Amino acid sequence: MKDKIYIILLNYNGWMDTIQCLESILKSDYQNYQIIVIDNDSPNDSMNYIINWAEGKQEVIYDEKLELRYLIQPFKKKPLDYIFYNRKEEALKIKFKKEVNKVKNPIIFIQAGENRGFAAGNNIGIKYALKKNDFEYIWLLNNDTVIKNDTLSKLHEYSKQNLNSLISSRLLNEDNTIQADGGNINKYFLTSSHINSNKNLNDKIDYKIPSYLVGASLFINKKILKDIGLLSEEYFLYYEDLDYSLKAIKKGYALKVCHESIVYHKDGSSTKKVNKDFIVNHYFRNRLKIAKKFNFTLFTVKMGMCISIFKRLIYGNINEAKIIWDILKNEQ
Repeated sequence: MKDKIYIILLNYNGWMDTIQCLESILKSDYQNYQIIVIDNDSPNDSMNYIINWAEGKQEVIYDEKLELRYLIQPFKKKPLDYIFYNRKEEALKIKFKKEVNKVKNPIIFIQAGENRGFAAGNNIGIKYALKKNDFEYIWLLNNDTVIKNDTLSKLHEYSKQNLNSLISSRLLNEDNTIQADGGNINKYFLTSSHINSNKNLNDKIDYKIPSYLVGASLFINKKILKDIGLLSEEYFLYYEDLDYSLKAIKKGYALKVCHESIVYHKDGSSTKKVNKDFIVNHYFRNRLKIAKKFNFTLFTVKMGMCISIFKRLIYGNINEAKIIWDILKNEQ
């Protein structure tokens, strides 16, 4: 029996993306996995759409021009076995239902009942897996992704050879250019950049050691998970992946990217629906949190934020400049 893997997807208002992602996962050639979908109390009734899909009452919606449609077709025969926890059943306390007819690895749907951010939502799924304690790996996968049928098996195989490593997949854009082979962080300004971003697969590729792993695909073995613990919930949005990567490095683990494990990521799909001021506020506020938490030089980090203010003023983004200035002004 191969190692069991929990695949955790977090949904917020993105049920169409989530369903496409699920269809691609269900085509995996690696069989011993169980999917957990957590909904962060989406106001667009996402969970009902996703459950209706599992029951065969909701069709998969996608753009007919989507080049990656071959990764989600043909669609899995419905209905699918699933278990649903709603807020009245105290999903956050992880109360288990009896699995009807002892179905193996049904999809787990959990309605969080509130939106406490990216880390908190994913932690619900991680806590469920830890409570069950029947797995060897956790795969945190963004819901706005689709995968190849061997993406998971490649991750598993690579992880078995790198047991002391936190691992990510190669992220591709929909046009097959590279989105990220992990990322680099500027230790002075705490700005980040994706490794090999926008390169073609036949270009000369730099196989650099990443200084952080992109959270769109994060593969964690049980040993590392129990050592590092849950995702930090202090950020709400942005920098959670950097935080977890820095914790792993501090504990002596390596960061590695499995280039044969391909994940297509619709970058920004989940944040396009979010107010821009909200994004700017969390992005820069969390930059200071990271700087303090991991002892980066606050002076240079603040200088970088001042440069960001100046750039926004030049381009007429007055409100964004004011948000960043208020963060700096109120920072103690």
